[in-house]
Amino acid sequence: MKGGLLLTRREMKELYRKSIHISSIALPLAYRYILGYNKTLAIMILFPFAFAAVVIELIRLENKTFKRIFYRVFGIMMRKHEIFDLTGASYLLTSTVFTIALFPREIAFAALSFLSLGDTLAAIFGIRFGTRKIRGTSKSLEGSLACFTSCLAYALIFGLHPGMALVGALAATLAELIQIPINDNVKMPILTGIVMSIASVFIPITV
Repeated sequence: MKGGLLLTRREMKELYRKSIHISSIALPLAYRYILGYNKTLAIMILFPFAFAAVVIELIRLENKTFKRIFYRVFGIMMRKHEIFDLTGASYLLTSTVFTIALFPREIAFAALSFLSLGDTLAAIFGIRFGTRKIRGTSKSLEGSLACFTSCLAYALIFGLHPGMALVGALAATLAELIQIPINDNVKMPILTGIVMSIASVFIPITV
């Protein structure tokens, strides 16, 4: 409930999506703890999945029969615009490959983790408790604070330098807020990775 009212069907659907979205934190955790930050191996494993996801989606967008089957299976998780565009899952897999390829290992780990954790908690807290809208956006102050604090705490727990943790959490929160026509699953890790990489010239990445 929010403001004494039951959540709308749309809000319930978004919470369901985000409950699945947070499971993507397995990707950066596997990159760090299973693959030992082996960038080449990570890309070799993830690229075929990302490529296959995009190909399947392009077929889905062109083939009406396949589109109906796809929607019947995954429709409950899809936003309205995803009927005519790639889904968030395809964007997430593709951006994960690029984030790992482009950025230093600890920065890639943090940026991808922030996407899973910060984006999810921003939505959950925004839907559940968000009453103060941030001017010019559809976001709430409560959701943004949840994103920032969760990203900051996560970064500190996993050994980032406090200064870098602060920069990364701020970058992730601002990336989540910025209203530009780029999917959040691409926008958030890439912009966060760029900002943290620039900051690493002046601040140590880890303690």
